[in-house]
Amino acid sequence: MEYGSGSPGDLHHHHDGSSDSQRRKKRYHRHTANQIQRLESMFKECPHPDEKQRMQLSRELGLAPRQIKFWFQNRRTQMKAQHERADNSALRQENDKIRCENIAIREALKNVICPSCGGPPINDDCYFDEQKLRLENAQLKEELDRVSSIAAKYIGRPISQLPPVQPIHISSLDLSMGSFASQGLGGPSLDLDLLPGSSSAMPNVPPFQPACLSDMDKSLMSDIASNAMEEMIRLLQTNEPLWMKGPDGRDVLDLDTYERMFPKANGHMKNPNVHVEASRDSGVVIMNGLTLVDMFMDPNKWMELFPTVVTIARTIELISSGMMGGHSGCLELMYEELQVLSPLVSTREFYFLRYCQQIEQGLWAIVDVSYDFPQDNQFAPQFRSHRLPSGVFIQDLPNGYSKVTWIEHVEVEDKTPVHRLYRNMIYSGIAFGAQRWLTTLQRMCERIACLMVTSNSTRDLGGVIPSPEGKRSMMKLAQRMVTNFCASISASAGHRWTTLSGSGMNEIGVRVTVHKSTDPGQPNGVVLSAATTIWLPIPPQTVFNFFKDEKKRPQWDVLSNGNAVQEVAHIANGAHPGNCISVLRAFNTSQNNMLILQESCVDSSGSLVVYCPVDLPAINIAMSGEDPSYIPLLPSGFTISPDGQGEQDGGGASSSTSSGRVMGGSGGSLITVAFQILVSSLPSAKLNFESVTTVNSLIGNTVQQIKAALNCPSS
Repeated sequence: MEYGSGSPGDLHHHHDGSSDSQRRKKRYHRHTANQIQRLESMFKECPHPDEKQRMQLSRELGLAPRQIKFWFQNRRTQMKAQHERADNSALRQENDKIRCENIAIREALKNVICPSCGGPPINDDCYFDEQKLRLENAQLKEELDRVSSIAAKYIGRPISQLPPVQPIHISSLDLSMGSFASQGLGGPSLDLDLLPGSSSAMPNVPPFQPACLSDMDKSLMSDIASNAMEEMIRLLQTNEPLWMKGPDGRDVLDLDTYERMFPKANGHMKNPNVHVEASRDSGVVIMNGLTLVDMFMDPNKWMELFPTVVTIARTIELISSGMMGGHSGCLELMYEELQVLSPLVSTREFYFLRYCQQIEQGLWAIVDVSYDFPQDNQFAPQFRSHRLPSGVFIQDLPNGYSKVTWIEHVEVEDKTPVHRLYRNMIYSGIAFGAQRWLTTLQRMCERIACLMVTSNSTRDLGGVIPSPEGKRSMMKLAQRMVTNFCASISASAGHRWTTLSGSGMNEIGVRVTVHKSTDPGQPNGVVLSAATTIWLPIPPQTVFNFFKDEKKRPQWDVLSNGNAVQEVAHIANGAHPGNCISVLRAFNTSQNNMLILQESCVDSSGSLVVYCPVDLPAINIAMSGEDPSYIPLLPSGFTISPDGQGEQDGGGASSSTSSGRVMGGSGGSLITVAFQILVSSLPSAKLNFESVTTVNSLIGNTVQQIKAALNCPSS
């Protein structure tokens, strides 16, 4: 049949009950080629014309509006049938291809032989190299035991006191005797291994190779992400009995209701070593929704947005890109490592899918859900941190603000027993909960808003920083300082911390780690990082105010020799006066050209005071608005967290009661004191025992001075 005579517009329905012969005489109508061409071109532009468009076509083509309407109905039906036929054909071809591959693989497996002995394999699923790898593993373990026993003999301590040896690293002890024989010392120097390949304080990143995902893997990931999105939206929109209010007003997930609403085939919760944390929080942030979505979907911007929480973030593979160049429909397979700001708390690693969807104009949802790799995969984690559907709703508000609702829901198997100081904070869900994420986001968005402001406020700048460019340059320099500091105290797998037992004044264990620095933003050479965490029975806000007050600095700054300092420049970073950048100058000192750059950050989840000596020429470079990325920084500082007392189980158990602490609450404080010291300007140098003793006593004296100034008992 010709297209002109057989197109949807050629035969027209009738509803008046007339016979077929009458209908053919009355209704049969062949459209002209021009009419069909015009209808087809309209159909390409708009398959569903409205009444106004149909009337216009009717006038143009001399056809009744009903004829136009029926032509478009029939054409849509025809198009749908064509698409279905094409889809069916493609699926049949894909099915045949998979069936052929399956048959070929089965045949190949029948003929597999062992490359070593020529015999058949142990079972069909074994990889050829598995046996070889097991043998190599056993040999390496023997070698490790042998080296460890030699090391113990030379060091004179049981191997358990030495840094833990990661399976992929060479033994972390330098066994060369020459270094201490030449010093004429009776015992060995403490030659801690310099971390290989670590060019800065940033932790080593796992060696990500491409994930080599099949189409079937990607299809499975899409299904997992879609189901996770549905679950998260229900979690965000449902209140009681799924979410119950704790005494502090925080939302607590009722696990029994959750399991009834979302039954899981493989309940990870049955493992007695796994604990569940679930929290929900919402608030307004000073950033528009589209910019937030862009920052969430870019791992580098994600790290910049959460420098105190995220140590590493990488996209392993982009599974599907967003529609029309946007982020809606974008699905990524990602890796991230999260931290609490203390080397006493293990980091958490997640391999997860991040999926973004625009629900409606001005409303986005982003969901994260763990993806479980097979145990033999390079990405399979040794200890499980499993993220159940978690994420955010981002709702645009007027004036460039957004309302963000955040859900965190994880199951965690701890790598090591949680340190007693942090037990309450971790198990209450404060440490990694929704409240910490959201308050950090609010603070960082305020900081970004301050960075964007071009008007020059003399109150902020003290008249010292001459231009908006200078202000931005100083803020970038300070942000790099804070990021470097947070990375330097991380318990990341890339850091191997050694605990030094305290003696004399310092009864606290100090943890030290060493890395070679060749990064342009750090001094070249060997850098020693040292940190310890203490508990004080003083509210966190009081402790923060103490460190923030430059008049009280001589009371804790051992290196200031009691000299007072004066603030010579000040940049506000947010609404809270504690969020600011300062440039400090010491009085009565021989080093007139040395200033201190300091940034302090505070929100309800905790606070930081980070500082770094910077020479006057470098500060002038930044203040003039030039690129500050090559100014070398080696920051030290303090982190202050609420101790979580009385908040046990606030993170997810249905029976939990929690009385939340915010900064300024009446609970105690957990304070991490951390220093970074350049021990040699030669990257090849070894760390000697004297450097470690110096930093150990430096931290010990600082802790004692803090306790004395705050009227706390010294032990």
